[in-house]
Amino acid sequence: VQLQASGGGLVQAGGSLRLSCAASGSDISINAMAWYRQAQGKQRELVARITSGGSTNYKDAVKGRFTISRDNGKNTAYLQMNSLKAEDTAVYYCNANGWGGGSYGIYWGQGTQVTVSS
Repeated sequence: VQLQASGGGLVQAGGSLRLSCAASGSDISINAMAWYRQAQGKQRELVARITSGGSTNYKDAVKGRFTISRDNGKNTAYLQMNSLKAEDTAVYYCNANGWGGGSYGIYWGQGTQVTVSS
């Protein structure tokens, strides 16, 4: 399973960005998908997660500002980020678990930089 993340960039505080994560591969069946982030000098942390059934959970600091969604037919997850703050600046990583090529695994995308200027 390969995960391709896109949509990062530079935005002013209060602005919005939308991240996308597309899963591809042979015979894939994706369970949960998630977004993590890692700010410089800090540990990677879970931002938002969505199950195949659509249940979601969020890091407290992003609740009410970020929305995770997915299109199961396209094996794609999205993270809509509104009211961005400087502290949201980080490299955002897409994560998924599921089946691909007959084996079960946890997969990571390449990361996309989000920079929020204050």
